[in-house]
Amino acid sequence: MENIAFKALIVTETADKHFVRTIGEKHINDLPGGEVLIKVHYSSLNYKDALSASGNKGVTRKYPHTPGIDAAGIVVESSASNFQPGEQVLVTGFDLGMNTAGGYEEYIRVPAAWVVPLPASLSLRESMIYGTAGFTAALSCSKLIANGITPDQGPVLVTGATGGVGSIAVAILAKSGYEVAAVTTKLNEASYLRQIGAQEIISTADADDQSSRPLLKPRWAGVVDTVGGNILSTAIKATRYGGPITCCGNVTSGELHTSIYPFILNGISLLGIDSVNCPASLRLHIWNKLASDWKLDHLESITTELPGLEALDDRIGLILAGKHRGRDIVKISG
Repeated sequence: MENIAFKALIVTETADKHFVRTIGEKHINDLPGGEVLIKVHYSSLNYKDALSASGNKGVTRKYPHTPGIDAAGIVVESSASNFQPGEQVLVTGFDLGMNTAGGYEEYIRVPAAWVVPLPASLSLRESMIYGTAGFTAALSCSKLIANGITPDQGPVLVTGATGGVGSIAVAILAKSGYEVAAVTTKLNEASYLRQIGAQEIISTADADDQSSRPLLKPRWAGVVDTVGGNILSTAIKATRYGGPITCCGNVTSGELHTSIYPFILNGISLLGIDSVNCPASLRLHIWNKLASDWKLDHLESITTELPGLEALDDRIGLILAGKHRGRDIVKISG
């Protein structure tokens, strides 16, 4: 393919260690190696994208850089036999948008192992409404169910419920017949949470036990935790006998202070969720679930569509300030 120019969001580190976001021009030859060249139609905004776009060296080591851990589009060129030009595909996880140029540009080139065929009943746009957040939420719900949680066992707690992962976890669990309790700092979003399926709304203050008690009154059949820290510690202490808890985020804190008692007295299981290096077979299974049994009826109610790369700047600020709700997708081309 000729070395055509295209538009990209580029984050640059200045001499005084500040990071500047601009919309600039890149060329096909600027892209990293990989078997599959994709024209990106949609991407999405995740917390990790906001960190990368703000110069967080724990996410992205070297700048200039183009963030975007999600991308959906059309194969332009492929040296891999399992992907053909014209095929609709999506990419989430692995190193996309972290240290490999990501979805906030009109073309990406990636290894074939990172690419997932778009399920037949999903559009490119819908796949990015889910994106990494939805994929992580679905992994979390899948692990809870695989560990024996059934709707008749009682309520399931979802923390960080107005965020991307939390919103989709609430909606998937509600669609699957579970009673969902949603923890949020944004009590003014109670109507939104009820619209997507939450039956109980809990303030963060009420979900953040400051006592030194090793156990609390058992309330939850299971937990999807997206925030970490003492919110997760509290949930562990308040989960019923044998209950599983999934853990996928650290917005509150990356540290966990708890005792062994919930695990040895109540048989609690703490299950880690990794959406980055998830095996291909499980990845495809989860995407097919999101396209079928777990395809949500109210995707639009959790979605804000940004008209282009220029609109990302303000939204990045909102997500870092904790003022973000649901999912943001950005139209790149097409």
